[in-house]
Amino acid sequence: MKMKNEDDFEYRKLANTFVGLIQDGTLVPGTRVPSLRQTSLQKRVSVTTALKAYRLLEDRGYLRASPKSGYFVSNPAATLLDATTTPGPPRHERSVSLPKIMNTLLEHSSDPKFVPLGCNSPRSRLLAPENLDRSLARSTRRYGADKNAHASPKGDVRLRQQVARRSLTWGGAFSYEDIMITCGCTEAVIIALQAVTKPGDMVAVESPTYFGNLHTMEALKLRAYELPTDAETGIDLEALEKALQQQVINACLLPPSFSNPLGFTMSEEKKLAILKLLKKHGIPLIEDDAAGEIYFGKERPRPFSALDPSADVLYCSSFSKTLAPGYRVGWIATKQHMDGVLDKKLTTTLYSPSLSQFALAEFLSSGGYDNHLRKLRRNLEEALDMLGHAVSAAFPKGTHVSRPGGGNALWLELPGTIDSLELFYQALDEGICIVPGEIFSVDDRYSNCLRLSAAHGWDARIEAGVATIGALAKRMMQD
Repeated sequence: MKMKNEDDFEYRKLANTFVGLIQDGTLVPGTRVPSLRQTSLQKRVSVTTALKAYRLLEDRGYLRASPKSGYFVSNPAATLLDATTTPGPPRHERSVSLPKIMNTLLEHSSDPKFVPLGCNSPRSRLLAPENLDRSLARSTRRYGADKNAHASPKGDVRLRQQVARRSLTWGGAFSYEDIMITCGCTEAVIIALQAVTKPGDMVAVESPTYFGNLHTMEALKLRAYELPTDAETGIDLEALEKALQQQVINACLLPPSFSNPLGFTMSEEKKLAILKLLKKHGIPLIEDDAAGEIYFGKERPRPFSALDPSADVLYCSSFSKTLAPGYRVGWIATKQHMDGVLDKKLTTTLYSPSLSQFALAEFLSSGGYDNHLRKLRRNLEEALDMLGHAVSAAFPKGTHVSRPGGGNALWLELPGTIDSLELFYQALDEGICIVPGEIFSVDDRYSNCLRLSAAHGWDARIEAGVATIGALAKRMMQD
């Protein structure tokens, strides 16, 4: 019988053998490695030892597991972002003012003539449009006369019930009465901000943060307090505590998982610590969980609202990233602020379109959503992995790439001499849309960063687009 320390030595020795093969180029990214049984026979070790070695390599980023396909060489050259990308506390209070680049970006990201590395909504072939279209057609035939009318401002009761039931799968405890349907997650965030802030108030956000939320804050005349943020673990807890003690923070707007653009997921311990801090200072949290269902692990990370049902949280999400971006159906869930968010809904869109809500309720009640989500997650994980491999092969040395555990985008930190805004315009000239880093902050601090999306899956056109962007970046380093 082998001693424990001998077994430990064997699996680490086996793992180091594979590391050597990867580092010397014998095994290149994307290569499928021998199965556990093959490795067991070839190396004369137990299957358990082989499995421990593969799991160690997976933890270190050298291998990735693909369901029903085995293990593949991953991308160790594309390293995790380090502290060089995390900003310090703001030097002063900032009003939000985004450059006009936003209009150019949004115009081209939805244009099918451009390689869609900037668009963060999944393409229709990855979603379930045919099933939804059938639900919408049936709803129109059967209930068109009744549903083509003003609806309840809170939204269709059946849809709110379906959303409430889905929240139970990740530990939520919402009643359908706690939920209001909105026109996408954007309107949910707008209404949530309006319900708990007023013009001139300060809102704490992660940095870099989603440019759409910054644009919303600009329209509402709010100020942003950007918190230092780690690409793996999320916001700096000490910086938040200091900000709450020294600044007038009126609200926090944070993602719990798969943030846009970094892709970080905060631990439950950190989420609970944040909730404790905010409760101590009486500060509401707006939770932007648009990508929460797109997780690659075994379980969906629990959002803030599931960890402490008594916390002052306004939960915002939608079906845009998982099912139907064109239907524009999102929601807010809140126990404390329903009167306030309902009042703001009455002064904006009044109510959300009835037929799309009814069709979604029909689709969700059919029981096919979870099967669809499993397929979507698998496709997006594979596309994101291929995107990471392509970046590693095409971009200049010194490029750092995030490794999110969900979502559909990568955040790249380029060598400091590269201006991503100039790269953005050069890419447009080549028929490719990317997202420059500077619009993810209010003070242009990420001018050498960019976001690439894998939301459209992976194909030869997208692969060629990544290669072109990498070549442009290398050329900019030489100029």
